[in-house]
Amino acid sequence: MRLPIAPWMATEVRARGTEIPEAPWERSEWLSRVDSRTNYGNKVDFGQWSTRSWSEIMLIAVGIVIFLGLSGLRVAQEYQRGVIFRLGRYVGLRGPGLYWIIPLNIERAVTIDIRTRTVSAEQQETITRDSVTIKVNAVLWYRIVDAAKSVIEVTDAPSAVYQLALTGLRNIIGQHDLDEVLQERNKINDLLRESIVNSTTAWGLEVQRFEMKDVELPAAMQQVMAMQAEAIREKRARIIKAEAELEASVKLSAAAAQMMANPAALELRRMQMISEVGAENNSTTVLMIPSDFVSLSHTLDKYLQQRNADSASQ
Repeated sequence: MRLPIAPWMATEVRARGTEIPEAPWERSEWLSRVDSRTNYGNKVDFGQWSTRSWSEIMLIAVGIVIFLGLSGLRVAQEYQRGVIFRLGRYVGLRGPGLYWIIPLNIERAVTIDIRTRTVSAEQQETITRDSVTIKVNAVLWYRIVDAAKSVIEVTDAPSAVYQLALTGLRNIIGQHDLDEVLQERNKINDLLRESIVNSTTAWGLEVQRFEMKDVELPAAMQQVMAMQAEAIREKRARIIKAEAELEASVKLSAAAAQMMANPAALELRRMQMISEVGAENNSTTVLMIPSDFVSLSHTLDKYLQQRNADSASQ
């Protein structure tokens, strides 16, 4: 059995004029001496590497580059924007659509939804200016108009605007009476929106609407309001009745004056009244007194008053 010898070792040994032993036991001893003198045992022959090995290395390198390139691709929907940070510093906005960032955490994208959001504020128990405790529900509509500010200026924009809305709701209700809260809702809603719009603008948010949804009153206050409403309705009924009586009296006065100017009209009215009484099928007895007796009694009364006045003067 012959021990194998690398071609480069054989070529170099022959170039030095040294012959390689043929016997296996002699060749083994000879190789150990050659390795100790020339240190050939630690030498690597890069020339023996094949072209296939270099191709594999290139394929691996290309694969790594392609993987890194694809890992930086991002997709933003039409209602989304990507806030880009490069090594911790803001560099711009990307999207909508396909965009690319530098991988290996060199660039980082924060995706922001810019659609309108609806937030139902939890029920708040507050006190009005006239010291009435009520419970109020409200609804908030807002959207992000500056994605960069919503990420940089505030930690959690949705939570911040929600807490701000609750605080503004309690403050505005506390500045108005109960009647204003119940009757002037449009005014209260405008004040609610204006109370938070300045702070949200600095955060890149736009408050579209902020309105009260429901006002819950205590049971005792509901009873008081019911009594108040009943008193108001009774007052209106009495006023309407008094106005009707006043108008009727004016009409009756005008009718009486008209009849006094024309005695025949009074007789006709009397005859009409008799016919109406007779149409009721009852046993009512009607005594007819001529109107001349009424005129005579008025004349006699005036005469007696004048005579008494003359006697008193004498």
